[in-house]
Amino acid sequence: MLPHTPKMPPSILTPTIEITTVPLTPSSFAPFGNAVSPPLPPSISTFPPSLLSQSPLFPQQLPPVAANQFSALKYSPIAPCENKYPSATSKVPSEPRLSLFVCFPRRLRRKHEGGNEALFDIKILERHPFTTQTFIPLGLGAEDPDTEFLVVVAPSLDSSVESTDGRHTVDRPPDLKNLKAFLCRGNQAVTYAAGTWHAPMVVLGKRRVDFMVMQFVNGVAEDDCQEVEMTEGLAVDVRAGVEERRRAKL
Repeated sequence: MLPHTPKMPPSILTPTIEITTVPLTPSSFAPFGNAVSPPLPPSISTFPPSLLSQSPLFPQQLPPVAANQFSALKYSPIAPCENKYPSATSKVPSEPRLSLFVCFPRRLRRKHEGGNEALFDIKILERHPFTTQTFIPLGLGAEDPDTEFLVVVAPSLDSSVESTDGRHTVDRPPDLKNLKAFLCRGNQAVTYAAGTWHAPMVVLGKRRVDFMVMQFVNGVAEDDCQEVEMTEGLAVDVRAGVEERRRAKL
């Protein structure tokens, strides 16, 4: 068993950015990894033979096959579990790790004086350069009225920058001009591609969300998790996405 990975000090960047959320779909999230939603509507509760010839729903996925004595449909693969640690400079071997993250609701702040809480401030972005990382929420329904979660991601730049404090050089820092925020339902899961910059999981609403998390680790801080800290404004307008979803249901 590997020890708990110690944290390395984050580098510091100073952006001033505000973005709005978009719905999470496999195609919209594809540049950052894989998004998974249930392939069938809740109304289907008996085995549907016609779906055995259904077109793939997820990248690199084959059509579903019958399983469990024709009482289930198996969709596979829906997301990779990549281990790129053999290419790490440390050469320390890794192992797969299944964790449970118990995430409590985050606080929003008001966008305007006297208005409703709408903005979530991103304080830090992180990446796992040698492993995918999958988050699967537990205990949330497809249309839970009280709780959603926010996924914030960014690609990497093909360059290096000095941190604001001058103490670190950030290789391939986050491309903040292409930062994206996804508003996710309780029946959705995400897999971050290896090296994708992302915010720590952000739960919105009235109750906590427990996430089962799958990744590889080797116990070397620089290999397992790299972070950049934001010293200026980097905010997500959550209210716009919530209102857009409500309008879509009308």
